[in-house]
Amino acid sequence: MRILNNNEVQEVLTHEECMNVLEIAYKEYALGKAANRPRNHTYFPVMDDRFPGFQFRFKSQEGGNISSGVWALRITSDMAGVETLAGGVKRRRLLPIATGNRYCGLVTLYSIKNLEPVAIIHDSYMQKMRVAATSALGIKALANPDVRVAGLFGSGWQASSHLEYLLLVRPTIEEVRVYSPTKEHRERFAKEWSEKTGKRIVAVDHPRDAVSGCQIVTCATAAYDPCFDGSWLDPGTHVTSITSPDGTAYRRELDDTTFDRADKIVVFSREQIHHDNQIDILGPIERGLKTFDEIGELGELLLGKIQGRTDSNQITVFANNTGMGLQFAAVGSLVLARAEERNLGHVVPTEWFLEDTSP
Repeated sequence: MRILNNNEVQEVLTHEECMNVLEIAYKEYALGKAANRPRNHTYFPVMDDRFPGFQFRFKSQEGGNISSGVWALRITSDMAGVETLAGGVKRRRLLPIATGNRYCGLVTLYSIKNLEPVAIIHDSYMQKMRVAATSALGIKALANPDVRVAGLFGSGWQASSHLEYLLLVRPTIEEVRVYSPTKEHRERFAKEWSEKTGKRIVAVDHPRDAVSGCQIVTCATAAYDPCFDGSWLDPGTHVTSITSPDGTAYRRELDDTTFDRADKIVVFSREQIHHDNQIDILGPIERGLKTFDEIGELGELLLGKIQGRTDSNQITVFANNTGMGLQFAAVGSLVLARAEERNLGHVVPTEWFLEDTSP
């Protein structure tokens, strides 16, 4: 069995291959050739005296698909809470309080042929890539093809990956307007990524400036409250969000107006909407503007089972509304194969993890 850290994952995982294996996995899911257990968060009343309001949280998700050949179990053991930024903006935060000021997040891969574990992999780089690659598949399928200006909310870990993927699937983009609550952060982000991409990455001082005049608006934040007013959206805009209620916190990136104005709403998982009571997505249904059957899934869209954008003036929304263990099976299997080719990581005896009896 092979053990891989984030640096080794980053060495072998490319943006294109990550997106390709995820597209295959989502199509398999829509065809019944993959399975997934909804993500679960469990909070426990154990706190760290140094950080009032933060408490232990255990998160798990699992899934697999035929082409990957593996079943993935992703777990994180967190100290989670909410912090307030400048201007009263709230966001979720995880604290690095494991040994050496670190975090604990692991993906274990199991062979679906011979049952045994084949890898344990750090989760955070795969997490960054699989979220942004999924958002990119939504952009590729739903956004107008001739986009020149885009808006981006966020200036952190996820925002950087979303920017890279945004430019990959819509290379015609000439300018990206970035807003995040902390002026210093958004200006530093804009400077860094202008130099890296050769595009005009511009920090803006008001959320409206990252919406009005933008043909794509991407939210890649840990926000608790909506990033912008949906009335600001121009006709023809495609909107992406990565934050919805998770069953323990009613955080959301998009307001009711955005969902109500959307001509087409596609989600990653319909099952998770009810599992976590995702009131943001359920809103237009409860207000009688749409039926639940009109909410499509990404896998169905990629297969052509449902229709996407039918008019250049339509507002489309892709709510990347949950993480799935299925993603870690698809990406983890690819990472393992590439790591084996280069003999990366640490190999330990598989028999350490097998037993002679069955409970």
